[in-house]
Amino acid sequence: MTSSVAAPLTTHDSTRIDDTRIGAVRPLITPALLEEKLPVPQAAQALVESSRAAISKVLHGADDRLIVVVGPCSIHDHDQAMDYARQLQVQAEALKDDLLIVMRVYFEKPRTTVGWKGYINDPHLDGSFAINEGLEMARRLMLDILGLGLPVATEFLDLLSPQFISELVSWGAIGARTTESQSHRQLASGLSCPVGFKNGTDGGLKVASDAIQAAQAAHAFMGMTKMGQVAIFETRGNSDCHVILRGGKQTNYAKADVDAACTLLKGAGLREQVMVDVSHANSSKQHQRQITVAADVAAQIAAGDARITGLMIESHLEEGRQDIVPGVPLKRGVSVTDACISMTQTVPVLEQLAAAVRTRRAR
Repeated sequence: MTSSVAAPLTTHDSTRIDDTRIGAVRPLITPALLEEKLPVPQAAQALVESSRAAISKVLHGADDRLIVVVGPCSIHDHDQAMDYARQLQVQAEALKDDLLIVMRVYFEKPRTTVGWKGYINDPHLDGSFAINEGLEMARRLMLDILGLGLPVATEFLDLLSPQFISELVSWGAIGARTTESQSHRQLASGLSCPVGFKNGTDGGLKVASDAIQAAQAAHAFMGMTKMGQVAIFETRGNSDCHVILRGGKQTNYAKADVDAACTLLKGAGLREQVMVDVSHANSSKQHQRQITVAADVAAQIAAGDARITGLMIESHLEEGRQDIVPGVPLKRGVSVTDACISMTQTVPVLEQLAAAVRTRRAR
């Protein structure tokens, strides 16, 4: 006697409830394949290692130089970025006794509503979203800048993209919109580089203080390996984290603001130190005011304030900004996101900061 199991009358259809708003799914290159295509030369590896250690020494009070993270608001063109890097490297070498200069190489841009999301997301600036190309172009640019002997800094915005470039980064930032994000605090706890947390967009400092405490702790969370496999990561914590004052509803770069920030940090059992972003709300979104703000901070440093360990400056080949308009050629060396000061305007600012460090050292 034989028995048979009746076939199901219908096949379960999950498409009614799954991916109903997904328009397309495309394959993504793995970090390991990209690294195999664009490996890290020994000289670049040594530079990343030594510059991370140098930044850490500044943060822990063993080096009295000033960290200066300077460069375009965002990268949108390889050749222009390299032109800027070559000019910045001249300044970095000339001022190396007083300033630890790291080039700002930002590939991802947070948008308040919508807009161009950056070089990785849309490298051709045309809505084609060639992300695999963007990842390769971003990594290649970082390697080329490192090849000049100049360390690089970036903002960690996406949670997967660090696996493609993070081993090339000497200093990283967590932006004002993501400082309160648990996922970004966990990410920072496992990053191999020093990390700065910006105060909240409203100017609140407690979120950055809380973020540092969270990033110093060990965490376990889900992520993607360099082989492209999902995995559980267990981190050891990052002791090289600090606050970045970027303003909010009001500016927060003056001595009274530094005092208030350090009082808050001390109360949380953290190092009394800040980096000042002279752009964003601290310049009231007026790019030329970065020069005035930097002069004020330089005066505080010259007066002996050792709690100011760094500055951030938005600077490009040419000053100002421009919109991305289909069919309209872009001006060379002008930012397509936030307005920047020019390299010509940047050099005197760097020299002023170096002089302030020398004055502080001589006190």
